[in-house]
Amino acid sequence: MRRLKSRGNSLVAVSVLMVLFSCRAILLAQSVASGTVDGTVLDPSGKAVTGAAVGIQNPITGYKQDTTTDDAGSFRLSNLPFNNYHIDVTQPGFAKASQDVNIRSVVPSAAKITLALAGVQTSVTVEGAGADLLETVPVAHTDVDISTLDKLPTLSPASGLSDAIILSSPGVVADSNGFFHPLGDHAQTSFSIDGQPVSDQQSKAFSTQLPINAIQSMEIVSGTPDAEYGDKTSLVVKATTRSGLGMTKPAFSVQTDYGSFGTASAEITAAFGSKKAGYFVAANGTSSGRFLDTPEFDPHHDKGNSQNMFNRFDYNPTAKDSIHLNFFIAENYFEIPNTNDQPNQDQRQKVRTISFAPGYQHTFGSKSLLTVNPFYRQDHVTFYPSPDPFDDSPATLSQFRTLANYGTKADVSYASGIHNVKVGMQVMRTHLNENFSLGITDPFFNAVCVNAAGDPQQTRRADRR
Repeated sequence: MRRLKSRGNSLVAVSVLMVLFSCRAILLAQSVASGTVDGTVLDPSGKAVTGAAVGIQNPITGYKQDTTTDDAGSFRLSNLPFNNYHIDVTQPGFAKASQDVNIRSVVPSAAKITLALAGVQTSVTVEGAGADLLETVPVAHTDVDISTLDKLPTLSPASGLSDAIILSSPGVVADSNGFFHPLGDHAQTSFSIDGQPVSDQQSKAFSTQLPINAIQSMEIVSGTPDAEYGDKTSLVVKATTRSGLGMTKPAFSVQTDYGSFGTASAEITAAFGSKKAGYFVAANGTSSGRFLDTPEFDPHHDKGNSQNMFNRFDYNPTAKDSIHLNFFIAENYFEIPNTNDQPNQDQRQKVRTISFAPGYQHTFGSKSLLTVNPFYRQDHVTFYPSPDPFDDSPATLSQFRTLANYGTKADVSYASGIHNVKVGMQVMRTHLNENFSLGITDPFFNAVCVNAAGDPQQTRRADRR
């Protein structure tokens, strides 16, 4: 029996911040890792236009979002992935107006759109379609929107996120059990989920994954990431989750699937909200007779199931403050596949994850923004031996370990024209607790005394003396 355990003094300041922001996020909450457009729509005389339809889109990624102006002619488009966009405004009695905006900072972008009276305009402008959507960011990256994610053939149970990254990003190759390798490195992948840093290995056997139907968009950076991502930098996945903010018309979806090896799955999503608050939930369940990649062509003892639930709550108490709360729980429970020479082995493994990440955002004027992201994530992994230890050959083992990552990330962003400045800090602690036992069950395995034929021999008492 061997016991490993790492301990250390907790970060009191981090814990206090986490509790304070967690409690406040229950009452308040918005996205703190994506862009926002605050705008106004005016008529030719400068008066506010009420009820105008405002839409933003990127034809390349397929991202779209719609809203309407309020009594003051104002509108807000939030939770925007960093990219270039078209804004279109329509209102009966006025000519359609358009404006382009480049979202590259969490600092809200201002848009002032003046509508002309219908029939007044006589000029016609002809320009190349999509030319203004050409990105000039000096970073090798891939933008993936929900419209693309819905079309990708995510085939592996409980590892749809890995499949999406492999299929959409160049230089990423698949490995066993939902694992993948970025170009040039082993397991050097960092995830940023609405600002929450996650650097754990994303595999069915190591740590559960965020479900695909909870993601609005991803920016997969495969070269020269920003300085704020300094943990694992071979591949950085910046994910923006879906939100119910601004969804005055509730949306609900249910999807079920059935495939080979008795694989069945069910997915449920729901979103609703207002201009100030929003709630989104995604719940998923999967069961399969080939949960892991087996060592034999035909699966032996390879049943498994996975279930998870992601919740996001947003609230904007004022025009300058916004808070959100992400909460995620998941479990993978599966059998360890047998080889042909282990017909009676019955080892199993359970992986449980709990994660919550509140976030606070405050705007100073029109150019500066404060962002604070406390976070906590813990994985529980339990490996169960066979009920009869001698069915495990050549050794039987059991294991229980926990891995917790918690801390706070804070930064101040400044945007003016083409200039963006971001200064921040991150305090994080990783706590590992591991317990395991090991026993040799095969007498021929590493026998100390053997004869010429390799058979184990019993030493004489005199020899032992």
